[in-house]
Amino acid sequence: MQPPFPAGRDHLVDFLAEVAGRTRAAAPNRSITALRLGIAAAVGDALIVAAALCAAFWLRFLSGMPEKTPMTHGLFLNYFGYISVAEASAMAILTGFGLYHRERLLHLRQSFNLVVKGWAFWSCGLLILSTLFSFDPSISRLFLVCASAFAGVGLLAWRKLFYRVCQQERFASQLRQRVLLLGWNHDAERLARLMTGKPETPYKLIGYLPSRMASDYPLPADVPCLGEFYELADTLKYSLIDIVILTDHQATREKMVEIAAICERELAQFQLVPSYFEILLAGLHLQNFGGVPLLGLSKLPLNGIGAQLVKRTCDVIGGLVGLIMSAPLICLFGLLVVLESPGPVIYRQSRTGRSGARFNILKIRSMGRDAESNGRIGWSTREDSRRLRVGSLMRRWNIDELPQFWNVLKGEMSLVGPRPERPELIAGFKHEIPHYNARHIVKPGITGWAQINGLRGDTDLAERIRYDIFYMENWSLWMDFQCLIFTFFARTNAY
Repeated sequence: MQPPFPAGRDHLVDFLAEVAGRTRAAAPNRSITALRLGIAAAVGDALIVAAALCAAFWLRFLSGMPEKTPMTHGLFLNYFGYISVAEASAMAILTGFGLYHRERLLHLRQSFNLVVKGWAFWSCGLLILSTLFSFDPSISRLFLVCASAFAGVGLLAWRKLFYRVCQQERFASQLRQRVLLLGWNHDAERLARLMTGKPETPYKLIGYLPSRMASDYPLPADVPCLGEFYELADTLKYSLIDIVILTDHQATREKMVEIAAICERELAQFQLVPSYFEILLAGLHLQNFGGVPLLGLSKLPLNGIGAQLVKRTCDVIGGLVGLIMSAPLICLFGLLVVLESPGPVIYRQSRTGRSGARFNILKIRSMGRDAESNGRIGWSTREDSRRLRVGSLMRRWNIDELPQFWNVLKGEMSLVGPRPERPELIAGFKHEIPHYNARHIVKPGITGWAQINGLRGDTDLAERIRYDIFYMENWSLWMDFQCLIFTFFARTNAY
């Protein structure tokens, strides 16, 4: 590997001193550019919302559709007040969602997600307020619906255009924060790949300082080496670095404190990769308890009371509707099961649910009554001789799972979530499969993200767990809706 300048401490200092004036002088300009672009984004959003409100007013009262309302001075003044309040509330919500943070200006998907969330919150708020409270004159529902629709479409179109502007290199280079990595290992390599492989990344990797503690890991040929680990102070002093990330897991506490102090003196942010956590990283949250910082898993999407309430409401409604609609199918296939193999129609089996709680899952019996008479416990395979003829059809179309709507109504399961497993199998899996028991943080489901991606039955458990954890980290109602819809088409490994 060839460094970008002659090796050695003296040469490094000379090199950095040569460019120090240029990079340090550029720092204020970069901050000003980021501030100006953030202001431009906010002004654009404000104009779009104002235009949507005015267009909705024109459509409702002046266009003649559905009817032209005689314009009075009082009506216009009152609606001007409504429009002003709606405009101010929209901007307050978008700002509160962090839409104008520097790193969001380069990330279109994050911006879109925040715009949609803010728009939905704003629209629902306006409709609820107009319903619960009386205004004089009353606020037209058609006006609110039109304003909401115009604002949603306008904000997304404007954000797409603004993103194209920010992606131009003269702006993107000012928005990206310059990063220095301390140490080189698997995490550093992954960070380097993420920072250099995507145009929307808000970071620019400047280089790294290798650590002797992790010298056994192969060093990269395509990332500049800016010297030695102990030369951090000089590197920060003579160059423009916004963020220093410590990836060396073997660094001592004293070394971390020293690095943090150096970064503080040189006005660089100090961050580190927490090596104690390998999964559910989206839920990591730093808490302050009596002045002592505590880092732990506490902010997964489904941990919030609001999210749990929404999901439970959907489960109750969906479970009730599903049980009513599936009752004829349960009766029909129950009769077919009895004709082929006399005995109980509903099969009960112990499964492990949320937080390790056990419950009896309900299924339409798809195998013979003596399917486990030999004491062997396991999954059904493709050519399983224990399966009934009608059982193959039920499993292929997930019909045998229909009685589980009752488990959903009882609160033992959810419509969507990781599939529950038998306690006898879990006793071994939790020691053999990394992170297996993490899936029990949430309620199990009738269907799940892993199942619609073909990971069901006798398939790779480690890969299935990876999909379950992805669902837990990225849960949303839209994700649940996708799982429910694609369950009707996902028949891979359904046997």
